[in-house]
Amino acid sequence: MRIWGSPLADPDVLKNRLMTLAALDVILSSDKWLRVHRYEPQWRGGAELGIIDNGAGDDLYIVYAPEGVIIKGFDHLSPMSPHAGEEYGVWPGIYEETPKELLVYLEDNELFEYEDVTFCIWRESGDSQWRTGEVENPERLDDGSGFLLGRLEDTPQQYADWAATYYDEPVQLDAVLQIFSGSAITEELIAALNPKRDAEAALEELDALGIRESRA
Repeated sequence: MRIWGSPLADPDVLKNRLMTLAALDVILSSDKWLRVHRYEPQWRGGAELGIIDNGAGDDLYIVYAPEGVIIKGFDHLSPMSPHAGEEYGVWPGIYEETPKELLVYLEDNELFEYEDVTFCIWRESGDSQWRTGEVENPERLDDGSGFLLGRLEDTPQQYADWAATYYDEPVQLDAVLQIFSGSAITEELIAALNPKRDAEAALEELDALGIRESRA
């Protein structure tokens, strides 16, 4: 295995960003199936799950488990997709060295396809580095990691611009900034972001996710 070579924030930072993005999507859409960013704090076996799914065939799953954190990304246009080659199969090196105690969480095919993967990163509990396998990629083919992990680095302005296009509604940047900064989410803040949203229903969802109160 090797150390992941691209900059990637610590697990707690990524978790906070995932929860922020999930909270924003809860507010901007009452339809769960439309949301791109989701967070499940009680997923399975003591593990939590963050999801980014753009609905166009690309997705990112981040599992927070007692054993550590594992990230599975799939860019359907990547030449490293199992669907891109003449013979279907996971690209060599992606899973071979992944710790078994973390890899088992990816075998929940009711939620996502185990073989739909173009990169996999992990960080075992107590480790200070993100790691990946010795992936066979001498031509430096694009595995989609820059594109998918880049969604976790969006600024409030980038999110607001994206959301306005995706949800086809104006998005107030000041309200987005407040949620990015960790402010407690109130009915007033929900109304500022999405006047059409049932604030009570949104708050109920946010309470269940544990992302309503201030995280600053």
